[in-house]
Amino acid sequence: MPEILEKGWNVQRRIEERAKRLGKGRYGRVLKMARKPTPEEYSKVVMITGLGLLFIGFLGFFIYWFMKYGYRYIENLFR
Repeated sequence: MPEILEKGWNVQRRIEERAKRLGKGRYGRVLKMARKPTPEEYSKVVMITGLGLLFIGFLGFFIYWFMKYGYRYIENLFR
């Protein structure tokens, strides 16, 4: 039983050491510079993301349509 407790304490110590170093490592500067976006920035990001999703969806639908029905139109052009 004491072995299990010792292993648990070691895991706890490792987790606490990582938490202490969180703001000092490679990503510390990025975390310090991060801030909450303004409502205007947030709305722009949402709009651009939505447009990107619509574009990718339209492109996927066009590829599906072309694979399913488009070859008929191309065959008719060469007859």
